[in-house]
Amino acid sequence: MFADGASSGNPGPGGWGTVIVLPEGKVIELGGGVRPVTNNQMELRAVIEGLRYLQDREGQIDVCTDSVYVIRGITQWVWAWRTRGWKTAEGQDVANADLWKELFRLVAQRGKENSINWKFVRGHQGIPGNERVDKIAVSYAKGKRPDLYEGPLLQYPIAIHDIPDDTSLPDMKPKAAPKAAAHSYLSVIHGVPMRHSSWKDCEARIKGQSGAKFKKAMSPDDEDQILRSWGYSLADIRGS
Repeated sequence: MFADGASSGNPGPGGWGTVIVLPEGKVIELGGGVRPVTNNQMELRAVIEGLRYLQDREGQIDVCTDSVYVIRGITQWVWAWRTRGWKTAEGQDVANADLWKELFRLVAQRGKENSINWKFVRGHQGIPGNERVDKIAVSYAKGKRPDLYEGPLLQYPIAIHDIPDDTSLPDMKPKAAPKAAAHSYLSVIHGVPMRHSSWKDCEARIKGQSGAKFKKAMSPDDEDQILRSWGYSLADIRGS
């Protein structure tokens, strides 16, 4: 199953598209439009409608979507949300909780015997199935009703099984470590080295001074090395 959602504006007119390929060699395209909605709501709706269509069928399902939000939500975040009564870690209501509850119900209903494989496919990378559901979703978002295919896989014009080998989620970007605070700022003017507790004080001394030297020190050892490189020692320094 491929699934995708789209919205013109966030929120705005939206649409969803789903393509299902059955083991017996049949393809079913689904889609619909809603106003006003967000893109994430349509991403969820596309998967929900596909799973509703398949809820009475046994067997494993491969769900291909370009929505990191959907995959991380249903495989990682949903457990904590449910434990907290559909609240975020900050105590706020989970966005789109009604859709998440329905998606969770459909997934749980299948059980381990009829599991779901969640596959991440990058959007707008020429993956035929993803391009098709995107086209369906965008059409509905624009208020147009596309022709939806239902029939034999052999007659389906989309290379639906052309899926990348790597369908893993991209790594979450680690939070940047906070910048370490400076130990001090050093300056030299007319042969006189000075230590400053802030860049503001250092800048006030060197501003407009020809030949001034200045540098940030991250530790006492750093101070010593900087001064030595300038031909001075800690004994020569003055505090501002």
